[in-house]
Amino acid sequence: MELGVIGLGKMGGNLSLQALDKQIRVVGLSASPIPKELIDKGLIIATDYADFTQDLAKPRKIILYVPAGPPVDAVLEDLTPQLDPGDIVMDGGNSYYRDSINRYHQLQEKGISFIDVGSSGGPSGGLNGACFMLGGDKKAVSQVLPILEKLAVPDGVYYAGPSGAGHFVKLVHNGIEFGMLQSIGEGFALLKSSEYQLNLADLFHNWNHGSVIRGWLIELMEKALKEGPPLDEINPYIEDTGEVNWLVSEAVCREIPIPVISQAVWELMQSRGQENNAYRAVSALRHQFGGHPFGPSESIQRERREGRVAPILCQVT
Repeated sequence: MELGVIGLGKMGGNLSLQALDKQIRVVGLSASPIPKELIDKGLIIATDYADFTQDLAKPRKIILYVPAGPPVDAVLEDLTPQLDPGDIVMDGGNSYYRDSINRYHQLQEKGISFIDVGSSGGPSGGLNGACFMLGGDKKAVSQVLPILEKLAVPDGVYYAGPSGAGHFVKLVHNGIEFGMLQSIGEGFALLKSSEYQLNLADLFHNWNHGSVIRGWLIELMEKALKEGPPLDEINPYIEDTGEVNWLVSEAVCREIPIPVISQAVWELMQSRGQENNAYRAVSALRHQFGGHPFGPSESIQRERREGRVAPILCQVT
């Protein structure tokens, strides 16, 4: 088995580590420095797109983990001339699903398959077993399934349908995630303000054993309280790359009310400049599962304004 990975950051790098541990040959190309651990485990490092494609057997199977929007198009523009008919390119990032449909048709004209791969589980999922949601032609999907199933948890690969379906269901997934985070944050704020002397880490531990709301996010809240910085010291400013804004726009266009998800988006925006324990809890959870920063991040702000949401929703040039 063999996989080409472009973008060796938190997700692409960890997925490559898992693949190498499972005896999958990995050829990597990254604009950022490549972690020594990847090199030590046998990653084949490419210096450019020609070198990258030459190191992969045909039909090539390549996955991208780069920021959504123009960076994906820039990679495809440089990569595509080096590919041959029959090759398969997967986009594992949080791309807008309509962009994925357009990219599918552009590559289809050259005989190259394009699969949109919604990826969930965060960096730890990349390392230990992820959850994948696939959109694209069944024939191409069948060719990459053996690799993706090795890199996923049991039952962690789902074929959603034709092009765009994988990234669409991942978009809905992210909206649900926002609503769940907000409700946990609000519950935490209520507990924190009560007259009772609660050990909140122990309470979340209790809730994760047999309660109706047990789950990974409850587990991560316990972990954040036990292992992370004191929540009182966390900056309540919550960054995000903005893709759930697309979901709110989709809901408006389809006239499907999503008040909880929409409110979670507004609350996230409102966190910027507000002192609020609910926002601190959401920030702690996001850091736990995705390594998201505490407080403002210039690079994420730039990505939100220039790369993902603004050109689609705000018509910013």
